[in-house]
Amino acid sequence: MIELLRKGLTSLGKTNLKIGVAGLNPHAGDSGLFGTEDDQEILPAVEEARNRGYDIEGPVPPDTMFAKAAMGAYGGVVAMYHDQGHIPFKLAGFKWDAEKQQMESVKGVNITLGLPIIRTSVDHGTAFEIAGKGIASPDAMVLAIESAVQLSNNKEN
Repeated sequence: MIELLRKGLTSLGKTNLKIGVAGLNPHAGDSGLFGTEDDQEILPAVEEARNRGYDIEGPVPPDTMFAKAAMGAYGGVVAMYHDQGHIPFKLAGFKWDAEKQQMESVKGVNITLGLPIIRTSVDHGTAFEIAGKGIASPDAMVLAIESAVQLSNNKEN
């Protein structure tokens, strides 16, 4: 995962290649107080990546890691499970219009790394509930297409 993320950052033309790796447990386990997975599973993988020359930090408590990432501390992050990564991602990219009771904007791109093809998609899903109502935003689709073009331009042959 770490290697894929680094290659993806490079393919997207990113210059900040520092990677943050989220802890699994609250406070990244707090030295075993809240679980041992962070110390026994995640930390050795981070140390191995560091020994291979990666600029990497972890396991980092997710409640601070994503705030740091949003402010530029990391070029990319590794989340331990789907919602751990998607909640902060969507918090940053989705904008709710309280007056209209609908999403104003849903900016986000899902990039699947490690495939033999380039795969990008909108991060909001199918949105069948708004199909045909004239209220869908093209923002995420535009970002997904732009990301695919960027990846294509920098694809290793």
